[in-house]
Amino acid sequence: MAFFTPSQREFARVIARLAYCNPFLPERVDLEREVLGADFIEVGPVWSKRAAMAVANSENVQKIVYRVEHVAREAREALVKGAQPDAEDWGLYQDLVFFLLFHHYYDELPVGLDFEQAQGGRSKGNAAGQPPQRLFELFSRDYVFYLDFPVQPEETVPVEHIFACFFQVRRAFRHIYEYIVGESMLAARLRAAIWQSIFTYDMRRYRRTLFARMSDVSCLITGPSGTGKELVARAIGMSRYIPFSLESKRFLGDYSVSFFPLNLSALSPTLIESELFGHRRGAFTGALQDRAGWFEVCPPVGSVFLDEIGEVDLPIQVKLLRVLESRTFQRLGDTRDLTFQGKVIAATNRNLSEEIQAGRFRRDLYYRLCSDMIVTPSLQEQLYESASFLPNLVRFIAVRLAGAEEAESLADEILNWIESNLPSDYPWPGNFRELEQCARNIMIRRSYQPECLRETADGQDLSRHLEEGRLTADELLGRYCRLVYKRTGSYQETARRLELDHRTVKSRIQKGASPDTLPAD
Repeated sequence: MAFFTPSQREFARVIARLAYCNPFLPERVDLEREVLGADFIEVGPVWSKRAAMAVANSENVQKIVYRVEHVAREAREALVKGAQPDAEDWGLYQDLVFFLLFHHYYDELPVGLDFEQAQGGRSKGNAAGQPPQRLFELFSRDYVFYLDFPVQPEETVPVEHIFACFFQVRRAFRHIYEYIVGESMLAARLRAAIWQSIFTYDMRRYRRTLFARMSDVSCLITGPSGTGKELVARAIGMSRYIPFSLESKRFLGDYSVSFFPLNLSALSPTLIESELFGHRRGAFTGALQDRAGWFEVCPPVGSVFLDEIGEVDLPIQVKLLRVLESRTFQRLGDTRDLTFQGKVIAATNRNLSEEIQAGRFRRDLYYRLCSDMIVTPSLQEQLYESASFLPNLVRFIAVRLAGAEEAESLADEILNWIESNLPSDYPWPGNFRELEQCARNIMIRRSYQPECLRETADGQDLSRHLEEGRLTADELLGRYCRLVYKRTGSYQETARRLELDHRTVKSRIQKGASPDTLPAD
């Protein structure tokens, strides 16, 4: 008895490609179009978070799931009647079932605020709050219904592992799709790069073995300030594989408390070491009791995010290198080796190649970090590629600022102000962070004064005073320190550029500064 008809086999092959493709690349939409033919609703070249597009995506997926269920049930009936599939057909059938079950349980997997209640077994009265124990029972029943046949030519993937993989895919898609917005191909490629960072380009290999090995692969995120590097890091760190226990019927970890960020540019070297490695009581002045650092408290399914790693002193770089090479470290003031089991994600807006050439960043540390690299594009680059990107991004920001009811009117106000008051080629030097602040300013005061325009005015004012010879050497140094600080936002970076002690820079910036220009830090 035939297991698949020729048309069913060809359909299953397309679904298998669809199930394992990167959902944020054009390939995903092309495969959906190939499956549905004339029934496909056009959505644009890539998936992105726009209301009409999201509805169309959902409708296309629902149609595909309906067709997959029909073919999977017919294939199962053939198995019941004694069909003997070969290895290829069994693999295709298994992929059909995985695709079907994933989408059947997609909305029921606990994500977000529901996860803690679900782990504790306290249902909130909706699907997303269903306890994992009950959800796993339902999932296992369907898994056995479709896949528990003695004729299978290879060992079936353990049900608890597939359940854990589905939960991971659900989280990863949510964190990438919801928070990395934009319709441009630059935005799509960024979402796709994050997906690959989590699952690699080969999801079958990831499912077989790599799911348990990704802690060993560090990730380095580069790009200008304000381009969402921490959002990228959070998406990766909160989308890691979490095993599901058959014994306890629980996930062995909580993704919502598994991301440990540290901005290295904001702390002194001693505080950086204390935060990362921990310390023993008396290790330094103020160390009144033992303290565990991020590397110690981070669980195996967790991630430590080292923001602005390009500003770390060389002695700390040596210690970080040891963590990446040997997975061991010591608390400050202690000689006992501890083991780090999580993943390291790092980010910087500096050109590390230049830092290496200048002797400020270790080459061996760079090569430990760069096994997986993601570059975040600037806002200006995305606007250049897609004219519709700014309106869609402003509406996304408006929803976060004022809620769904007020978002449309607020977005229109923001866009009208930008069009009327800023040049069409305004470069947005502060990137997404600047656009968010622009939106807040307009919401509160119906105006916004870009920092780069203020910097231009400050620079012109300084040049005029220099030409007129009206500044003392002390005043010149203070004014110049404040001007550079406005560009860097960091005392340490300002001191590095001016080749001064950072304490001197801080005192010069604060001396004589008016309250409205005094740095917040």
